[in-house]
Amino acid sequence: MVIVSAKVNKRKVLLGLIAAVCIIILLAVLLKNADAPEQDTPQEQVVSMNGGTNEERLAFLERYGWRVDETPTETQEVRIPQEFNEVFTRYNELQKEQGFDLNEFAGKTAKRYVYAVTNYPDGSDGHYATILVHKNKIIGGDVTGPAQNGGIHGFAMPGER
Repeated sequence: MVIVSAKVNKRKVLLGLIAAVCIIILLAVLLKNADAPEQDTPQEQVVSMNGGTNEERLAFLERYGWRVDETPTETQEVRIPQEFNEVFTRYNELQKEQGFDLNEFAGKTAKRYVYAVTNYPDGSDGHYATILVHKNKIIGGDVTGPAQNGGIHGFAMPGER
């Protein structure tokens, strides 16, 4: 039979317990922060990215101030290129400026919804809002003007960018 004895210093045991409690509290705080959603820009916090239904897409555009015809003028499936050419790279820069990045969807298929804008600030006709949706989430889009102007910009209303 083997007997082991150890002399235990009460102060060291108390310090060890205090250190263990501090470590547990620190881990709890870190794990809670890891589960918290990342902070987005204020506009991204307000605007829902759900786009699976027509109502969600209309609400998305309305939050930017756009009024559009309720029925899309065009709906089609589009494939995001696997490798971006110069034109698509520039288009993706526009997307990045408004908090989207189509690189994440390279090679994937998305739904493209085009709505006629009825309240363009300069009062002109022929402007369209395009929304790209992948798996019921809005992943990008733009507002374009008539062919003679050829203007394309993000969802922000002109003058508010």
